[in-house]
Amino acid sequence: MRARLSAAVLSALVLWASGAEAQAPLTAVRVAGAGPIVEPTASVWKQSRPVKVAMLPQTVTPPQKPDTAIKELTVRAVHNGGWVAFLIEWKDPTLSNRIVLDNFGDQVAVQLPLDPKGAVPSPMMGNAGGRVNIMQWRAAFQNDIEVGPPTVQGLYPNAWADVYPDELMSAADARPYTGALGLENPISRGVATAVLDQMAEGWGSMTVKPDQHALGRGTWRDGVWRVVITRPMVSDDVNAPRLLPGDRTVAGFAVWEGGNREVGARKAWAPWVPLVIGR
Repeated sequence: MRARLSAAVLSALVLWASGAEAQAPLTAVRVAGAGPIVEPTASVWKQSRPVKVAMLPQTVTPPQKPDTAIKELTVRAVHNGGWVAFLIEWKDPTLSNRIVLDNFGDQVAVQLPLDPKGAVPSPMMGNAGGRVNIMQWRAAFQNDIEVGPPTVQGLYPNAWADVYPDELMSAADARPYTGALGLENPISRGVATAVLDQMAEGWGSMTVKPDQHALGRGTWRDGVWRVVITRPMVSDDVNAPRLLPGDRTVAGFAVWEGGNREVGARKAWAPWVPLVIGR
């Protein structure tokens, strides 16, 4: 086991070191307009050259997923001087936009170094002293926003309960019985955007940021996801990158196919892709 793990780590580090040179660069071209860019079918995407990004199975740290379903992403990038946006496309024959017990949702993420002009951190969720901003779009979040929050009966038609604690107790006394909601798990609360704005400094350090600035929207049609993830280029968020026209940095990507039981560390990922912010 140790030999296999060492080989996997060595292989990943080689890809990290060479990926930025072997991978075609992604250029965020400047487009007209102002404000967030969230529509996957907007005409601005025709101005950006698509870049193919090869995806790798996550086999470095457990839990692993050597048979990930998504082998390639097609990525475009644009900015309007205030917001930078990424359009990510991939083939997925199964729509997974609801989460129930033992089933998972489709997801995709964009990762940016916190310091675009500093040393390049590890593409595997950063490293100590090399913080990254990870913006993760979730199909289930978007479905909840567009259709409405799920109910227990809607997710589990055969579920039955005679009474709930909050019907008999005060909110404070019922809190221990509300599971993740009682612990204020941000993933369990209602969300205003389908993108979770996060930061990390290595495996196991993912943290939801107190300031949520990232937005996004996806469409699934004919077995293809088209997802936009966008964020302000400059903000008062100290845990977000500051991007200016002319900057050169890198971007990372990860994708999960819920129908293939991919979730958490069981995902496909890509080494750093060179990213140019057009003038």
